[in-house]
Amino acid sequence: MKSRQAEVERNTLETQIRVQLNLDGSGQADLHTGLPFLDHMIHQIVRHGLFDLHIQAQGDLEIDAHHSVEDIGITLGQAFARAVGDKSGIQRYGHAYVPLDEALSRVVVDLSGRPGLVFAVEFPRAQVGGFDVDLFHEFFQGFVNHAMLTLHLDALRGRNAHHIAETLFKACGRALRMAVTPDPRMAGHVPSTKGTLSL
Repeated sequence: MKSRQAEVERNTLETQIRVQLNLDGSGQADLHTGLPFLDHMIHQIVRHGLFDLHIQAQGDLEIDAHHSVEDIGITLGQAFARAVGDKSGIQRYGHAYVPLDEALSRVVVDLSGRPGLVFAVEFPRAQVGGFDVDLFHEFFQGFVNHAMLTLHLDALRGRNAHHIAETLFKACGRALRMAVTPDPRMAGHVPSTKGTLSL
């Protein structure tokens, strides 16, 4: 299988972001978003997905974090789509359940070529570590729209908002890792009866 790496830059009047992604890494993260709790959560995807990821982001955080969070999701999604390529020879689907103390989340992914997000998550408080938890939806929506995949995130139970968020991101990493894993029986073939997983 060819190298599955990508680098994407996104520059707007609101944000300047550079992402480097290697799907066949070892879980190394170098994250500088200006949002420490978001860095902590993205690191969970990287470590449990066994990806290597570098993000350098500057945004109008003096206004609020919305533009930065959404645009980081978009840029990461673009890098993921480029790195995964035509999806020949991979599993395509992935799923994971991850617990953390009282919290339990389930994430299911389909590298379908069609963006779709189901975000069935309720947080018991509005902020964790100074981070607005509403923005997690914006992050995943941006990622899904540009990675061109279907993603279901379900927080099945939990009382601690930090635990809920962490289980979602860990499960996302493990589900994505499963989906991009090579399947020897599908070598050279796209896992779809259509023969393509792109629009």
